[in-house]
Amino acid sequence: MAELKGRILAGKILVKPQEAETKTSSGIIIPDSAKEKPQVGSVVLVGADKKDEPMELKAGDVVFYGKYSGTELNIDGTDYLLMSQNDVLYIN
Repeated sequence: MAELKGRILAGKILVKPQEAETKTSSGIIIPDSAKEKPQVGSVVLVGADKKDEPMELKAGDVVFYGKYSGTELNIDGTDYLLMSQNDVLYIN
């Protein structure tokens, strides 16, 4: 992956979502229209600490987030989610 040149604001994170599953465990192929939006991804960039809230995440963390969390961005042809660290439900 190419190095991202931008930076993000305090308290925000940039997440690269994992790819949606294309096949079930029993081998059934899932069509694009039935795929669910993934709710897990890897942190790519983190913003600075906020004045009253330290940043608890770091680049490389795998996180689980809410179904409707974040704002979708396309940077250099790659899809990302920009969200607040408060949208993260679990750090793996």
